[in-house]
Amino acid sequence: MSQNVPSFSELLGAAQHSAVHLEMRDQYAVGDEADDFETWLRTGERDADPASEYWAPWVDLISRTVARGVVVRRARIVSEPVTDYIRYEHAGASVNVTAGEQVRWLPRHRAVDLMLPGADLWIFDGARVLFNLFNGAGDWADPRQDLRTEPGIVKQCSDAFEAVWERAVPHSTYEIH
Repeated sequence: MSQNVPSFSELLGAAQHSAVHLEMRDQYAVGDEADDFETWLRTGERDADPASEYWAPWVDLISRTVARGVVVRRARIVSEPVTDYIRYEHAGASVNVTAGEQVRWLPRHRAVDLMLPGADLWIFDGARVLFNLFNGAGDWADPRQDLRTEPGIVKQCSDAFEAVWERAVPHSTYEIH
């Protein structure tokens, strides 16, 4: 396990050509989105304004990254029928796309024969893997991240992401079930 993990912004800022994100949980409960998720559950309305206080920092970060020529891709493996949380993510994914991310969805039943990592992750330039660690309730674990650079681990994770990406459905055509 790595010590002194750089911040996500530092890792993304250092990326030169690619940053890919693999999400595999059907439910997250991270504190920084709890209020927005609760509002969505109550009203069915999701903040989808890229300039809002909620989204602006992310949109700015991704927009600047993409403007530097870095390709940012996000793949989500989801169970169907989807959970309320995945419906919530889907309702906000248009903002990710507006910011410059490419987003795809892969129904879990189409991923059963893929060898996948044990945790969500980001891969930067095919050289560094940042594992995102969550507890059983879906909130950040302690530690919350593990940065790995061993070539074998990076290759396994990169191969897994590409296999998911190849099968996944672009956000513009993925229908929630």
